[in-house]
Amino acid sequence: MRIKSITCWIATIALLLTCSVPVSAQSRPSLPELYTHAQAAALIDVTSGRVLYSSHGDDELRIASLTKIMTAIVAIEHGDFKKPVKVSKNAFAKEGSSIYLKLGEEMTLENMLYGLMLRSGNDAATAIAEHVGGSEEGFVYLMNEEAKQLGLVHSHFANPHGLDAEGHYSSANDLAKLTAYAMHNPVFRDIVKTPTKKAPNPNESWDYKWDNKNKMLRLYDGADGVKTGYTKKAFRCLVSSATRNGQQLVAVTLNDGDDWNDHGKMLDYGFEYYPLSSLMEKGEAVKGYDLVVSNTFQYPFAKGEQDGVEKKLVLRQPVREGSTDVSFGLRGEIQIYLEGKQVGVVPVYQKGSFLPAEKARNPVQNTVAPEHSSTFAGALSEVVKKLFLQHD
Repeated sequence: MRIKSITCWIATIALLLTCSVPVSAQSRPSLPELYTHAQAAALIDVTSGRVLYSSHGDDELRIASLTKIMTAIVAIEHGDFKKPVKVSKNAFAKEGSSIYLKLGEEMTLENMLYGLMLRSGNDAATAIAEHVGGSEEGFVYLMNEEAKQLGLVHSHFANPHGLDAEGHYSSANDLAKLTAYAMHNPVFRDIVKTPTKKAPNPNESWDYKWDNKNKMLRLYDGADGVKTGYTKKAFRCLVSSATRNGQQLVAVTLNDGDDWNDHGKMLDYGFEYYPLSSLMEKGEAVKGYDLVVSNTFQYPFAKGEQDGVEKKLVLRQPVREGSTDVSFGLRGEIQIYLEGKQVGVVPVYQKGSFLPAEKARNPVQNTVAPEHSSTFAGALSEVVKKLFLQHD
């Protein structure tokens, strides 16, 4: 009998040990479930690139006019805004949504981008593609190269407008990453938040006037983008963005019959449960060293998550006499980890050194392809090298 009792006690203790939960996990309450009516959905924090919510996020699906997010950012990165874009036979009277451009009409690339994003003009998309890429095929090549460089492994583009086509698809997660990237471009950001735009009309006595189809700009407090989409095969698609208390989020739904309401819920969820927090400020001293951090680092944490953050200071080798090193006061970096996963890197400089301008984003390693072609010019491209290697 006594042996049997001891055996029972051992079994009970073993069971308790097996079921025990680390204290850090116990102190972090589970988040409420988030549901949408979408076939696929994703929610991302723009500053950090952290995906806060994903449902079937890597499923490769038709995306309709959400395609034009890629069209716009590629055109912005490669084109001259003030140069006129001429409407070809291929662009004129393009099927689907249109801004009703005339054959042979000319409009600046800048104005045509507004027609593309506010009214989802397929004629504008085709004209832009031919102008920037030399041909529609040439522009599509640029679109797919951009997708590769951003690490969008579940995306492939066959046209610049999003009409249904074989081999034309993306995913909710990829669209979230793409849009977070694009929202750091000031031209793109200004276009997608514009409620109404007027542009010169060379064929009439009145100007073009385009009202933004994105109802989220009117329905949601803080909304500032991005794009609607619909085809008979893709159904209703939407990418929206909003900014509150200095934090910007992007929500994506594909095939969602209740997208306006779902996006409101998704954005509310992100703002409430993943507020953006600052871990360090530009110029802040590194404790125990004659060093300062070069830029502010912000990250969205769920309640209790910040307790799992670790910071690792990695110093460079001292600069040798006669070295051609031109990094001046750069002395190393602080690597930031959340529960063992690296989520950011902040360079550190000798105290008193000139600190470079703030980066557009928190650099996060291993979330984007390692090389970005020099044709994708600009500082944003350099920052993103390190970031995302993690209705009509």
